[in-house]
Amino acid sequence: MTRARRAAATLAAFLTALVVGVVAPDVARADPATPVTYPAASSATRAQGRFFDTCTAPSLSALAAWRGTSPYTGVNIYFGGRNRGCAQPNLTAAWVRSASAAGWSLVPTYFGDQPFCVFGSKPYRYEASGAAARGSADGADAVARATSLGLLPGSALYADVEHYDRSNASCVAAVRTYVSEWTRALHRSGYLAGVYVHQESGLRDLAGSYFSTTLARPDAVWMARWDNLATLTGWTTAGNTLWAEWQRAKQYRGDHVETWGGVSLNIDSDIIKGPVATVAKSYRVTSTTPLNVRSGPTAASAIIGQLQPGSTVAVICQARGQQVGTTPVWDRISTGGYVSDRYVSTPSSTGFSAALPRCSYPGQVTTTTPVNTRSGPGTAYTNLNQPLQGGALAYVACQKPGSLVGTTSVWNQLVDGRWVSDYYVSNRSNTTYSAPVPRCP
Repeated sequence: MTRARRAAATLAAFLTALVVGVVAPDVARADPATPVTYPAASSATRAQGRFFDTCTAPSLSALAAWRGTSPYTGVNIYFGGRNRGCAQPNLTAAWVRSASAAGWSLVPTYFGDQPFCVFGSKPYRYEASGAAARGSADGADAVARATSLGLLPGSALYADVEHYDRSNASCVAAVRTYVSEWTRALHRSGYLAGVYVHQESGLRDLAGSYFSTTLARPDAVWMARWDNLATLTGWTTAGNTLWAEWQRAKQYRGDHVETWGGVSLNIDSDIIKGPVATVAKSYRVTSTTPLNVRSGPTAASAIIGQLQPGSTVAVICQARGQQVGTTPVWDRISTGGYVSDRYVSTPSSTGFSAALPRCSYPGQVTTTTPVNTRSGPGTAYTNLNQPLQGGALAYVACQKPGSLVGTTSVWNQLVDGRWVSDYYVSNRSNTTYSAPVPRCP
């Protein structure tokens, strides 16, 4: 490219950024722009509300007693890690399916190796020189354990990083490296990377490296501060523009006993507005003839399989597609294909069912500054004045062609209906469509 053409391209990109709505023309991409590699049978799931965590996964009968009588709609599960301290007699794939079917959101937590300067007596620790290898190994082990429990790709898995001595600069660097490699390992396998941290150590240090160009940024943070305030904003060690888009949880009350429905549990209390586990739910095929499984949410998409009438189908999430009968909803199933929701026994026959998440494939915003969202797939559409903050998660539901921005004319519709240019969202491509995201109807 000639100097003149390079100058023209730079000017064009600058003007495009101004039109799209980047607050400043800073498009520096941090390492987290490396996309999550979502397989076809995947989707992210979000939850908002209160959850509790307890060392041993409760029995299903205890969950049944708490369901509806307690203020909690989610429960933490310690699903792996060498420092996990409690036995898990209840925690099986069948338990996961049953708890999810009963309406509980699951917050999977991995208690792996801790930094060498951690407070307390956890036996398995990593030194600065081994932080990268340990983070990668723990991430790979977490994926394997999550898979065995039926926690599908798109799930958020949270690494437990206990409070540590941040006056040790080498230890701070080790924590950041461990979390970065944990994040990369999960992204390679299609999972979102979360981290549980203390307000005064892990949260402070990860906020300090939020826009690093060499360290991968975790997708969500779960902060411990026992102040009895169930708040997800106003955190003193991580400003409101960091992890701003359904990416936060807080443990606001520590070790105590609560009794609901006649059952007492020793718990910590938490609040979340962020990603949790994705677990398929079972329904029945209601068609009277074999039901075609399609490669996309339209009747014109290729047939990739069939389901027999009356058979059981595992539904991961729901997407909007071609109208069939009374509904435009299509179900993404465990094989990765789609079936029209008209022929599945989900709770609604006309729209989305509350028991199932919207299909979404999040990518991090790759700028350090906010990006405006639009009412449609192009810069001529109304600016909604609801920008995505730099580094935030964009929960992409589908993609559609629109006006050219940078290197792509692809636009993303988010699960809440907002539109953002794909140029500013990390996924498999910023020049064309990214599998397995479907086309918008």
